[in-house]
Amino acid sequence: MVHRYATFIKTINLTGDYLVLNMSMLVAYYYLAGNVHFSWLPNKTYLPIVLIFNIAWFIAARITQLYNEVLNKDSVNTFRNVIKTYLTFICLISAILIIISIKTYFITREYLIYSSVLFGIFIGLWKLIFLSIRKSDRAILYDTRRVVIVGYGKSSIDLYYYFGLNPDRGYNMVGFFADDRESVKEQHLYMGKVDDCIDYVLANKIDEIFCTLPVSETEKIEKLITSADKNLIRFKIIPEYYDYGIKPVLIQSFGHIPVISVRSEPLENMLNRFIKRVFDIFFSIIIILLLLTWLFPILAILIRLESKGPVLFKQLRSGRDNSPFWCYKFRSMYIDNSNEEKQAVKNDQRITKIGTFLRRTSIDELPQFFNVLMGNMTVVGPRPHMLSHTTQYAQLIDRFMVRHFLKPGITGYAQVKGLRGETRTTEAMLKRVEADVWYLENWSFLLDLKIIFLTVWNSIRGDENAF
Repeated sequence: MVHRYATFIKTINLTGDYLVLNMSMLVAYYYLAGNVHFSWLPNKTYLPIVLIFNIAWFIAARITQLYNEVLNKDSVNTFRNVIKTYLTFICLISAILIIISIKTYFITREYLIYSSVLFGIFIGLWKLIFLSIRKSDRAILYDTRRVVIVGYGKSSIDLYYYFGLNPDRGYNMVGFFADDRESVKEQHLYMGKVDDCIDYVLANKIDEIFCTLPVSETEKIEKLITSADKNLIRFKIIPEYYDYGIKPVLIQSFGHIPVISVRSEPLENMLNRFIKRVFDIFFSIIIILLLLTWLFPILAILIRLESKGPVLFKQLRSGRDNSPFWCYKFRSMYIDNSNEEKQAVKNDQRITKIGTFLRRTSIDELPQFFNVLMGNMTVVGPRPHMLSHTTQYAQLIDRFMVRHFLKPGITGYAQVKGLRGETRTTEAMLKRVEADVWYLENWSFLLDLKIIFLTVWNSIRGDENAF
């Protein structure tokens, strides 16, 4: 039943794409024709173009593998694949129509532009709707792959719990294979010895094998790889140095020497940094011109009417490479120099009435767009901490300083995940740091856009941790 329902959702996704494509073509056709009737049906010069557009989308989707694992991809990867497919689609129809000559079918440049732009808009809106549908039933929609783990140790146990805690990855862990049965705590998951693995996999339709055997078991590993290849079973190896906390997400070659980086950093790429900086400047200018030019004087008057002191509050914060910079905010508290480095807490008596509104809606952060223009902040990144907090938590959390590889941001991945506000415990700060490091390792432009959208949405609906 679950499999049928998942297939039904996939069918809706596929059908929706083609409906949106053809609707875009029809809207463009009628808009340019100037009359609304079904004259396109007998139009022998138009119908071949319908066929060309649909075939082009089919080919583009196959090239980019748009419909592979559609239920497991998160929203960022979903939109990334849609954009790749859309651009491939545009290239394909342009090439095809040039080859067959668009004059043959009376297709104008205006029609191509209108239909392509409309399709880009409609497909984006449709994917938002589809993601909402999928999210409501996602727990039962995963494309699951049956897997087994060969070997038993720390990495095996961690992998087992990872599969259990992350069902969206699409893995259904069946059991362990290990020569020492007594070492396996999860006895109900013990499937047999290592040599029994391939026979069990073939008999029970297992999709993948994860091997956690040590290097000392090279002979067994090679035998397993050979047997898996012969039987079209995917084989993956968990490296032994995993136990030392190294995550080999990036491998480079220095000549014949493989070099494994501890973590991937997409923003070390110059092009990615350039894209992010151009967006920062463009987005900040828009916010300053459209919002702050009229909002700043209004808020300045309200802040000064309620309490004496400057309109803007500035404080030294830790920036990229731990370099301090002056971070600006609209002042939301009464002037109290004795404890200005104390974190704001819920129902904080220092917060003014207008300050409560500013903090609840995050409007107090708007002056930081000037920080972005100056280059010491970015729109999306880890939130900057006070210098004293940086010193304090650097001693308590091992990876705390890693977040300073990036420029601090006005908003960030941790904030939209609900990890904002007062950090009463080291554990609370640890979760925020883990989110920041995840962002550093998984940055993409689409991820930034998603975080900005969620930030605006949270500001509109209200965030209980914003105080």
